[in-house]
Amino acid sequence: MPTVAALFSAGKDSTLAAALLDPFYDVRLCSCTFALDGVPSVVETAREAGERVGFPVATVELDESVAREALDRMVADGYPRNGIQLVHEHALETVAGRESVGGAAFAAVADGTRRDDRAPVIERPFAQSLEDRNGIDYLRPLAGYGRGAIDELAERLLDVETGPSEEIPTGDYETELRALMTAEYGEGAISEVFPEHVQSRVRGRSR
Repeated sequence: MPTVAALFSAGKDSTLAAALLDPFYDVRLCSCTFALDGVPSVVETAREAGERVGFPVATVELDESVAREALDRMVADGYPRNGIQLVHEHALETVAGRESVGGAAFAAVADGTRRDDRAPVIERPFAQSLEDRNGIDYLRPLAGYGRGAIDELAERLLDVETGPSEEIPTGDYETELRALMTAEYGEGAISEVFPEHVQSRVRGRSR
């Protein structure tokens, strides 16, 4: 069975994507982190969630300069979309460029981006380029699912905790970007850049 390296945030979307891939691939989850000094690590949150749903989790370290570029872009824009897009594309490039994850060579990379997402959104030219340059497949298991269908599937398959972004610890790189923004721009920058939204963290399978 081929191996897929799937970006993992410990939330319901990336977990559901992994579950949909599971019948066809040996799924290895990738916890992507900037490993910034003084910023809470997302690795343990991702590893714990991955173990609870039965998938191994490998840590993939991203380039710190990309975090700072994304941060500057978000503050300049006054919203997070372009910065998050930059980081997500960098994460895919970083994972796709590796020879292995968790000691296993892989044939595909995947993420949990949905049909209705505004950011990150992976367009066809980027996906094709990623595949051609790295000799792998790029998979989006949730690309055909809307929010309602995803919520229904997640409710049937997963035990999910939800709440405000600032209160739910996740394995998402947004957690690190928020902490870095607070450290460099102050608490007020978070409310100016990030709209209020609900985050999710998976606590296990529902059955």
